[in-house]
Amino acid sequence: MLYGKLRRLAAAALALVLPLSGCGPAVETDAAAELPEGQKLIALTFDDGPRRSTTTRLLDGLAERGVKATFFLIGAQIEHNEDVVRRMDEEGHQIGIHTFDHVKLTGLNQTDFDSQVEESRDVLKAVLGHNDFLLRPPYGMLDEGVKARAGCPIILWSIDPEDWRDQDTDRVAAEVTAGARDGGIILLHDIFPESVDAALQIVDALHQQGYLFCTIEELFAARGIPLEAGESYWNAYP
Repeated sequence: MLYGKLRRLAAAALALVLPLSGCGPAVETDAAAELPEGQKLIALTFDDGPRRSTTTRLLDGLAERGVKATFFLIGAQIEHNEDVVRRMDEEGHQIGIHTFDHVKLTGLNQTDFDSQVEESRDVLKAVLGHNDFLLRPPYGMLDEGVKARAGCPIILWSIDPEDWRDQDTDRVAAEVTAGARDGGIILLHDIFPESVDAALQIVDALHQQGYLFCTIEELFAARGIPLEAGESYWNAYP
């Protein structure tokens, strides 16, 4: 199938990953070759998990398709889902922080910020044994305080179908597929069954259009864009 061929052609190259400033060592992948020239790349990202039922089904579908994604997790939901988080990590997905309780980070003092971001970081470190987690602030809301305290790159998005709004699988899949662009970052939520269905439809459709899915770290490394602590990134357009 097309996605299998694309994945084989690019598998080694995507590990030419740059270390993330302030976030510990980069995730190691199997790398050795360069991506084919002109390869279309796109990152699939998920917020608000993990939720055992939907996240596990999503991981199954991504594994079947050879796709790596990036998951921005809620710290409070990691307890009792540690095995799901470890599976994400072991299968090559990238993991980030989406606060502990899904609260706005803007306007917070250092203590309150730490209770949302650093506590989540500590939980993930305890589960996974490493510290290279990106930050996605809820609602994409940023201020200078968030940037100063983040301690890692801040990842936003370029394609948002608002899948939470009506949980309409077909609409979400069609909107994302129509809006796909080389270097784009797709935002979905793996807590909704309909979003899981839409995500797998999107993967299948964009594979047919020649896209290769990769993690955020892989995407920016492939484009030679360093990810810096406290800086925000919406896309990696060529």
